Amino acid sequence: MKKLIFTITLGSILAFGASAQIQKGNIMMGANLSNLSFGLDKPNVFQLNINPKAAWFVQDGIAIGGEVLLGIETQKGAGTTYRYGASALGRYYGAKGANEVVNNSRFFGEATVGIQGINPAGGGNTNGLGFGFGPGFTYFVTPSIGLEALLKYNGVVGFGSSPYAHNLGLGVGFQIYLPGKSTARKVERDMN
Repeated sequence: MKKLIFTITLGSILAFGASAQIQKGNIMMGANLSNLSFGLDKPNVFQLNINPKAAWFVQDGIAIGGEVLLGIETQKGAGTTYRYGASALGRYYGAKGANEVVNNSRFFGEATVGIQGINPAGGGNTNGLGFGFGPGFTYFVTPSIGLEALLKYNGVVGFGSSPYAHNLGLGVGFQIYLPGKSTARKVERDMN
């Protein structure tokens, strides 16, 4: 019986909790897509970057975790460019009342630092320290799922035939916010 009540209560928190998704102890997982391009005219370039990420809320509105960068750009007859990386990630969500534009939405800032590389089919490659930062906006479709847009400056400083590479990217994606063990224990403790 306690498990049934616990499950119902936890489901209620996930379904109706207004700011429960970014509270301490919760987990964020998802991915962003950027630079999605299908060239219809010659030279028919296909381009896509995907950034899977996971983070844990160490304080309300502050998440720390990691992300992976996987990117490809290919053109018939010209070869393929690869982008890769693994970075530490930090996010800060602003106070709800201070920046809520639309109900169930939040602005956030994101910063990353780690190992990245760009290896073009032709031209100079850069492999080394990668970093990025920028503002984002999340609209919570449900309290557990957020659709987001992220404008981010990305740079790579390092080794190779080109010592520095950088770009400004607009990514869209989704994040799933799950209750962590501490949230589940808190709900269970409240049930007793």
